Amino acid sequence: MTQESKILLGTSLQGFFYDHLQEFNTKSLNPLRQEAIFYSSMVMDAYGESAKFFEQVDNRAREKILGIKLMESSQFPREKQKQVLRDIAETSLLICGFFHDSLNKKIVDARYYEDIGKIAYTRLDSFAPEAYDIPSFFKMMANSFSDVTMLMSLVSKKYSTDSDPAIPWLILKDRRIS
Repeated sequence: MTQESKILLGTSLQGFFYDHLQEFNTKSLNPLRQEAIFYSSMVMDAYGESAKFFEQVDNRAREKILGIKLMESSQFPREKQKQVLRDIAETSLLICGFFHDSLNKKIVDARYYEDIGKIAYTRLDSFAPEAYDIPSFFKMMANSFSDVTMLMSLVSKKYSTDSDPAIPWLILKDRRIS
């Protein structure tokens, strides 16, 4: 059976992402906590709809300008600020992870989005100091940002059409090596 003719069966998109993130996580020299893998799979599932990557401005969809949203977030009431920070952090996570290759065509690089995501997660931690029964969960996500995005990137590469299934995967810190 060729890679193009494979049919993937699963109970949910989140379960699919969880299984594959976990597969790569177990091969990592510094595996992430299960809660980080679970949360990351939820983010990937939630952003399975392309509409989550865009915002509506004057009845037109446009890319979120995360840096400006991050600056503006401090002006919002507490609950709105929490919601906006989470959206910024999760969007950054997906852009740097699953859609890392799309950054090759942008003026700003992955480091910009990574910094914004880490800042948003760190600020979010002050609003939600505990999640999934883990104190400072979002601070942990900020500190693990590049490791999580690496796992997401590997999942993305595994299912890209130009991926060679015969190449073994070795998890390294540098994305340029694969």
